[in-house]
Amino acid sequence: MRLLLEAAEQVLSEREREILRLTATGASVKEVARELYLAAGTVRNVTSGAMRKLDGRNRFDAARIAAERGLL
Repeated sequence: MRLLLEAAEQVLSEREREILRLTATGASVKEVARELYLAAGTVRNVTSGAMRKLDGRNRFDAARIAAERGLL
């Protein structure tokens, strides 16, 4: 049961995937925010959540991990 819960927690939300897709292209936080009509703080918060889920060291590392796992 615990493994199923942990696996479910590792799934990225659609918003996290959108932000990481743009991050993978080299977009800055401000560029991502502009593209998705979000505040820069929102982009940072969502990115932080994705980084935790993927154990990424930074937003670019999280984007790389997500891409390697076929999550983008």
